[in-house]
Amino acid sequence: MIRYSIRDLEKITGIKAHTIRIWEKRYGIVSPLRTQTNIRYYSDEDLRRLMNVAILNKFGYKISNIQSMSSAELNSCVMDLTQQDIDNDHQVDNLVMAMIELDEVRFDKIISSAIIKQGFDYTFENLLYRFLEKIGILWQIGAVNPVQEHFISNLIRQKLILAVDGQQEYRNNFRTFVLFLPENEYHEIALLYLHFMIRKEGDKVIYLGQNVPILYLKDIFEIHNVDYLVTSVASKFQVEIIADTLTELSQLYGDKQVLIGGKYLFDSSFVLPANVKSFKNLKAFDEFLKKA
Repeated sequence: MIRYSIRDLEKITGIKAHTIRIWEKRYGIVSPLRTQTNIRYYSDEDLRRLMNVAILNKFGYKISNIQSMSSAELNSCVMDLTQQDIDNDHQVDNLVMAMIELDEVRFDKIISSAIIKQGFDYTFENLLYRFLEKIGILWQIGAVNPVQEHFISNLIRQKLILAVDGQQEYRNNFRTFVLFLPENEYHEIALLYLHFMIRKEGDKVIYLGQNVPILYLKDIFEIHNVDYLVTSVASKFQVEIIADTLTELSQLYGDKQVLIGGKYLFDSSFVLPANVKSFKNLKAFDEFLKKA
């Protein structure tokens, strides 16, 4: 069981610690325990209940009415909200609950409903992307365990693969992009979305996926004419490691245009090799695809 401080709950739910204490004392919404040294902490069940209460409260449910609801009733009310036209902030909270509870049904209802109403592009860039940013914050404070992170990452990955498979045939004069993650890089959600964006433009993708030794890329050039090499490196990587990767790519494949995403590159003093172009966000990459 993960132990949460009241500050952890505040960061995860967006509810001020002062409000949480009031709800606790006045309505018994959560029931903290104490360590042997008398330090208060909250359980997974407290977090789940507080997340559901917060979602309902934001939609006008009174705390005095919520306090008498069972866990099953809370879940049922929140699930009903996932089908409504509610804003992305509230849906992000719902997705956090789906992750915490390992609830694939809830996740699928939220995402499928958003895709039907807004399209896949909007859903990823305005809902899933913000959700992934929140997961990063939760991971930093220890509020997400590896099982939950792998569970939700694979669900998102499945949606991305389906979206890629649904794209049109190659257009005339298509370009060829090779997509890969360098060695020791396994976070491919961003790369999969770039795959979707490229295929949507009618271009060809040779998708290699995770943990690819850069030297092996030369084998592709013996089979295909490649226009662009595309990669993505997680922000946890040190700038020095990213710089070494890009330098190696430039030395080995200086005649190829290398594209890399990541706003972290813009926060460093590293000078990109001549054949490397970086993109701070998805909009910039989309503009490049349309103009190139």
